[in-house]
Amino acid sequence: MELINSFFENISTFLWGWPMIILLLGTHIFLTIRLRFPQRKIWLAIKLSVSRDKHAKGDVSQFGALSTALAATIGTGNIIGIATAISLGGPGAVFWCWITGVFGIATKYSEGLLSIKYRQKTKKGKMLGGPMYALEKGLGQKWLAVLFAFFTAVAAFGIGNTVQANAISTIAQNTYHISPYISGSVICLLVAAVLLGGVKSIAKVCEFLVPFMALFYVLGCLYIIGVNYNYIPSAVSLIIRSAFDPSAVGGGFAGASVIMAARFGIARGLFSNESGLGSAPIVAAAAQTRNPVRQALVSSTGTFWDTVVICALTGIVIVSSIIAYPDIDFSNGATLTKEAFSKIPYIGEPLLTFGLLTFAFSTILGWSYYGERAMEYLSGKKLMYAYRLVYIIAIFFGSIASLGVVWNIADCMNALMAIPNLLSLLLLNGIIVHETRKYLWRDNLEKDMNE
Repeated sequence: MELINSFFENISTFLWGWPMIILLLGTHIFLTIRLRFPQRKIWLAIKLSVSRDKHAKGDVSQFGALSTALAATIGTGNIIGIATAISLGGPGAVFWCWITGVFGIATKYSEGLLSIKYRQKTKKGKMLGGPMYALEKGLGQKWLAVLFAFFTAVAAFGIGNTVQANAISTIAQNTYHISPYISGSVICLLVAAVLLGGVKSIAKVCEFLVPFMALFYVLGCLYIIGVNYNYIPSAVSLIIRSAFDPSAVGGGFAGASVIMAARFGIARGLFSNESGLGSAPIVAAAAQTRNPVRQALVSSTGTFWDTVVICALTGIVIVSSIIAYPDIDFSNGATLTKEAFSKIPYIGEPLLTFGLLTFAFSTILGWSYYGERAMEYLSGKKLMYAYRLVYIIAIFFGSIASLGVVWNIADCMNALMAIPNLLSLLLLNGIIVHETRKYLWRDNLEKDMNE
């Protein structure tokens, strides 16, 4: 087992090294320029995300699709992942993480557009789409589509299932002394109850859970920032200066450098918001929307909320707490977040516990949909239902097991998902520009795609 773990750990380190970072960030920047900075339309996108397109075709509302995507995206990485980036790369990592969110909006926009452009309707009227359909119908590369679907189906058991279940059971045991066997069983039952209703049930739960948990966490972070208000200017200044000047960090982060800050900040941002990964477009394809660009704009807000807002707030809370409380041990990313939040009386630890629990649970729901759609693409309905059953059972085992190997395998699968998806985005950029010109640049957002 140690040899297997070491093997996948080495593969994961290679896959998520500089080549992948350059490919992902390069795609973000290329699409940003090619699409004339779609980030400018973020407020229009937010407005569209809360508007129901009643007469459009689809399985769930645009907000329901966005909530499901956010449920899968907003996870423990937004809390623990940011702390890990800071401990390894210094405060400057927060800046680079934020930058990936800003540029990643263009990639998430492009993914959403292709998901609607190439989605297909089943005999029962259900909408199916995602990178596998763009790869097959847009590029004519069925083999790449199959690879993407396979990697997605496998990755769902890691990043979206066992790892999240383990995080919940660990928190329940350490905070409330609840046995992992009990918490694992409860999670299984709750997830099963939601999954039996299909995408509409998942979307309804996510529509309620995601705004509530995100708002609660954001307000909590703002409260902590208010408590640390004397240190906020210093924290923001340190984050920006240390992103470009290692000497600005000080002795506590002596091992940090601009290269390390950029590497860990960019990697964490990319992993957190999943722009370019190809997961969010799978549920975007089910949205009720009259044309591809409307849903593309709605999808782009997912990266905005996940990284530009939530990850940035987490980073400011942690860095300001490090400045305010010099006794915090920032060398261990796994415990840094807990130490930083625990310094705030009354609200600090409960906020962290609630955030981790709800974020992890929502990720299980969101990724269940991704995995099922990938399996349906590969094998049809019969194995999809078997996949759902195995997915639910895996939650229990994830709650009680050690997951080092699973975590590393999931990292590998995520990277392997991104490669064919990024190829589709780069090679189909002409289609993305054409659709954007047709509906957005010519002010035709109200136009139906069939007109």
